[in-house]
Amino acid sequence: MPETVAFNESLLETHLLVDARTPLEYEEDHIPGAVNVPLLTNEERVEIGIIHKNDGPKAARLRGLALTAHRFPEMVDAVAKEAGGRPIVVYCWRGGLRSKTIATVLDLAGFPARQMIGGYKAFRNQVSAFFQDFRHPTPLVVLHGMTGIGKTTLLAILEQRGFAVLDLEGLARHRGSAFGELGLTQALTQKRFETLLWDAIRKLPSDIPLVLEGESQRIGRLSLPGDFYDKMAQGIRVWCHAPVPVRVQRLIAEYGLPEYKEEMAEALGRIKKRLGGKCYEELKGNLERWEMEPFMTGLIELYYDKVYYKNREWREDFGLGMENFEAAADELCTVLTERLGARPCP
Repeated sequence: MPETVAFNESLLETHLLVDARTPLEYEEDHIPGAVNVPLLTNEERVEIGIIHKNDGPKAARLRGLALTAHRFPEMVDAVAKEAGGRPIVVYCWRGGLRSKTIATVLDLAGFPARQMIGGYKAFRNQVSAFFQDFRHPTPLVVLHGMTGIGKTTLLAILEQRGFAVLDLEGLARHRGSAFGELGLTQALTQKRFETLLWDAIRKLPSDIPLVLEGESQRIGRLSLPGDFYDKMAQGIRVWCHAPVPVRVQRLIAEYGLPEYKEEMAEALGRIKKRLGGKCYEELKGNLERWEMEPFMTGLIELYYDKVYYKNREWREDFGLGMENFEAAADELCTVLTERLGARPCP
């Protein structure tokens, strides 16, 4: 019988975590840093499940042994190479037979391994609880502003300067706007997004404010978990602003790539009703002729500024000019220092 251990964050830094589930389960989500050494393939798991249902657990175990026993040396070798001398913890869906089997085989082969109590399910419960009543030790500083302002660019500059920064759109692999999927593939699951978000937050410094971009409850197909969105709404709200010509040039730099033309046409079609027939045809013509300045100007004036933040009846703590990103970073640090009176900036 392998020794057991409950999940805790310290394991992520000190142990090799081995995910004994199938590749499909691992792809859906897994504990950060875990390597996938599946006991069963995707197809074998289905087969074993059918046998368990029809013929009982003993028949299922015998069939499982027949399917996997010849792969034990290969599994041990894979884990040993990944471990590099680190202690080993194995988990499966809920701390059952799959993780127990691999942990036992590793132990017999001279590589002591412990089995995680409750498996991935226990970890998942911790992530869900973390966001259910989200609490951060420092204030949340939330950047709001119209599309094309350059909030993501500012976040990158702040991160380079040592600020605690959370890039929600980067984690979600979507820019959060009508054209937010250009050049991106939002293939990750909701569970995977939540794990990535949890992992990113836990790695942040806990003595300076957390700066992030204001988002809606949904970013593409994904949703902000628990009450995270509500806690963002209670943070320090910064309204970022820049002239339309500046925003146009920034949108062109980000989206105006010839390889995006087909995707841009599809995205434009999805907002046709919002634009109205005449405006849609005008922007469609701009796009077909690759007239980026009138196209982006039209998107800003006819769509983004009418739809996004259309109800400005909300609290705004201070404004931030965004014509120059470095100057904006300086100003943000100064204002936060004055307002919070501590060490809000690096």
